[in-house]
Amino acid sequence: MSNQSDLAETNRLEAFSDGVFAIAITLLVLELHSPELEEGQRLWPALLDEWPQFAAYLTSFAILGIMWVNHHSMFRQIQRADRGLMFLNLLLLLWTTLLPFPTSLFAEHLEDDSINANVAAAVYSANLTLAAIAFSLIWWYVLRHHLVEHEMTKREMRRSLLRYSMGTVVYGATIGISFISAQATLLIVFLLALYYAFEQVRTRD
Repeated sequence: MSNQSDLAETNRLEAFSDGVFAIAITLLVLELHSPELEEGQRLWPALLDEWPQFAAYLTSFAILGIMWVNHHSMFRQIQRADRGLMFLNLLLLLWTTLLPFPTSLFAEHLEDDSINANVAAAVYSANLTLAAIAFSLIWWYVLRHHLVEHEMTKREMRRSLLRYSMGTVVYGATIGISFISAQATLLIVFLLALYYAFEQVRTRD
């Protein structure tokens, strides 16, 4: 049974994380700007030309929103927090707060007919891969140090980690896919976000 100080530490960690996620999501929308119209140009076609910005924004918003939901789901099962968990959580928040930058970079170069589009997509994918690795490390750590609410067998731990970490491999693969098609990369990471919309951090099947 966790003591009150353990529970308070966990609550503080969650509250801090919630604030960071909120700021990161807010920073995303700051990259959306009104199109600059030339004389006689109509607004509607100009807005359609801005589709890379909206697509990148919606994808990153979905990713950060679903990360926040799963973060809440994860910590709902964690009984106590120690220094190791706090540092791993900070690692996750590092990549979370960085995401607005590669999102802006990706949106700016998505339609380029040069290697710039591929490099921007790879930077975006690398950021998501590092965030996914940090998330998996947190789940591995709390299982290994028995910080979750249930006792688990080694088989249950392996299955839980495999189920949750599957998306991390796909995120890593999108780094390579970025150099084939930047637009395909955006679609894949969006679909992977939808995969993570279903709870992957259950301690029981």
